[in-house]
Amino acid sequence: MDTSTIFENKANPNIPTLAPGDTVKVSAKIAERGKERTQLFQGVVIKVTRGADGGRFTIRRVTRGIGVEHTFPFASPLVEKVEVTRHGKVRRAKLYYLRGLSSKAARTKERQVKE
Repeated sequence: MDTSTIFENKANPNIPTLAPGDTVKVSAKIAERGKERTQLFQGVVIKVTRGADGGRFTIRRVTRGIGVEHTFPFASPLVEKVEVTRHGKVRRAKLYYLRGLSSKAARTKERQVKE
């Protein structure tokens, strides 16, 4: 059974086209103690997965020497805004090798994008 037959996934219009290696800022809604606020998560896209469920993308950043990864669905209504700050030039689809590098060694070159 396919999930696309059960659920109608609508892509979030606030999420642009992403590619691995891009540095992005994600504004997501967080619920704490009955209150709702917006939290900013900035990092490098290490994985983009497409599928019948709408797909998802994984972002990684290093904070105080500890690597933090977060996965956001493309169809999530909790994602308010995604801003691409830098397009990275990479030769892999999945950037898992960044997990073993220090923050300075994990930098990527910038890709020129024609708009």
